[in-house]
Amino acid sequence: MKTWKPSLAAVAAFVLGAAVAHVVAGGPSLTSATFEGKSAKEAAAAVLTVAEAQAGSGTWELIAVGRVYYLSGDKTKGQQLFDKATSLKSGPSEWRRIGKVFAEAGEFDKAESALQKAVTAKSEDTSLAELAAMLNLNGKRAQAEETFKQSIAKDPGDVWNNITMAGSYVGVSPH
Repeated sequence: MKTWKPSLAAVAAFVLGAAVAHVVAGGPSLTSATFEGKSAKEAAAAVLTVAEAQAGSGTWELIAVGRVYYLSGDKTKGQQLFDKATSLKSGPSEWRRIGKVFAEAGEFDKAESALQKAVTAKSEDTSLAELAAMLNLNGKRAQAEETFKQSIAKDPGDVWNNITMAGSYVGVSPH
């Protein structure tokens, strides 16, 4: 009876294939050594480096990593990741997510601009409500209410739009 013995080339091909699959499936893995014994800032930077590699070309993932950088004070790195994401895909969902980061940072002009791009990319009622909220939060109530009307015309029963609108009147940016 013959027994099967893999060749060195077959084993190497398998290992290489597994490594490629690992990278494609999410890149490097996080271990406790990544953050243990480091300052909070160093731990965050180390974990974000792994997360950015794992994000690959996923636009929502890149924006999420960029959000942490941006809101933690490294606006340059955050913006670079937003730019990378929108160079890969600049649809309404990307611009809406970026607009929300700017709103969280209290940068309503930038949020308004990003949300305007979301509306331009594809006129969606949710994007319109979020744009209107940014206008309202930015002291442009008349313009906000005109945009709210457009959103309502598309879907007056959308609870998320209505929550977004209500929040903007009391200083709460879109979720």
